[in-house]
Amino acid sequence: MNITLSTLTRAIVIAMALPLAAAGVRTAKAKTSAPQHPINLNSATVTELMQLPKIGMKTAERIIKFRKEHGGFRRSEELMNVKGVGEKSFVKLKPYLSVGAGAVNAVNVVETVSAPVTVVSHAKASRPKNASAKK
Repeated sequence: MNITLSTLTRAIVIAMALPLAAAGVRTAKAKTSAPQHPINLNSATVTELMQLPKIGMKTAERIIKFRKEHGGFRRSEELMNVKGVGEKSFVKLKPYLSVGAGAVNAVNVVETVSAPVTVVSHAKASRPKNASAKK
């Protein structure tokens, strides 16, 4: 068998490159995989939002900015108001979104508490003990 050094070198390089290439493919697929649980738009961090398919750092930052400016998300459909999230993207994201307890609920509690309240006092007026009664 007549194997030259260059042929042997190429074989070694290819043998070493294949597992590395396969690992890179797995990493890329892991990036686009769906999150294990729904992401709450009212409490998620940039890192958590980036777990959503097709959501990068810039879009995640825009989502948080929108949330702060508008007092939170009342419905997941409001996500389409964020630059970078259109109707097609939203349809793919919707199964992974939730709008649970967050800034919106705190606003609702304040609105409920700020309703007019009537206070009825049942305290009796008391007279000083040494006061004489009228006759």
